Amino acid sequence: MSSQHKHLGWIPWAFVVLWSTGFIGAKLGLPYIGPFTFLAVRMALTLAGFAVLMRVYAVPWPSLPVARRQWISGLLVHGVYLGGVFAAIKAQVPAGLTALIVGLQPLLTALVSHIAFAERLARRQWLGMAVGFAGTVLVVAGTRGLDFHAGYGLVWTVFALLGITTGTLYQKRHSGGTHLLAGTFHQYLATLVFTGALALLLEYDQPVVWSAELWVAMIWSVLALSVAAILLLMRMIKEGEVARVVSYFYLVPGLTALEAWALFDERLSAAALAGMALAAAGVALVLRVPARSARV
Repeated sequence: MSSQHKHLGWIPWAFVVLWSTGFIGAKLGLPYIGPFTFLAVRMALTLAGFAVLMRVYAVPWPSLPVARRQWISGLLVHGVYLGGVFAAIKAQVPAGLTALIVGLQPLLTALVSHIAFAERLARRQWLGMAVGFAGTVLVVAGTRGLDFHAGYGLVWTVFALLGITTGTLYQKRHSGGTHLLAGTFHQYLATLVFTGALALLLEYDQPVVWSAELWVAMIWSVLALSVAAILLLMRMIKEGEVARVVSYFYLVPGLTALEAWALFDERLSAAALAGMALAAAGVALVLRVPARSARV
């Protein structure tokens, strides 16, 4: 295990637990609100919280060039990714299929890092990526299956995959040099503009029903995901190699399947349980071998 991973300690595991609840929150809240309206409200509430944190900790505002880089990161990591996932779920894409497609991120990120940024991985780490993806496929096959036929929702899911992959790489390469709170504030500011514009354009005639389920989903999304999970992810990206950081995403579909089984009585088979173990083994392989280059 590398010194970087030891330094991160409990952070990746806390991130996985929190991040896995994203699909659950969307499933709970989206019957009552449009996906982009949900995200715009979530971003507005999150920005208010971050403004308070910045005031309490006397965080300085970044320069305009630094802020612009954060806007790009936010547009990709939050706007494109979350917008794609929420729109896909609203379009009735099975959560398992969405998790499977977004689960391609570790392989895609590692491949791009290897080709573009010379971040080399040992053969065992490449094997771990493949094993982790195989585990993700088993989790999906053992929960809700692959019975999706509408191309509209599928496009949104692929859109989310490209956003989180590109944004993670951009964040690592170009978004340093600013305080974590200030950088994340500007990322959410760009996300609010993006999702707010889409909400006005696509959902202006859709009613919002402020049910108890929607309130729970909104509050949890703001506190647990937009604040806690994202701060953990930004810390991981800052201190860890990209391929190692994104390998943790392989653990998310399995944990999400467990949560869906407990909360919504979704089917959880022996194949899904085997897939979770396989995904965990893949992550262990990626983290076990020190990368020979860290030029990201």
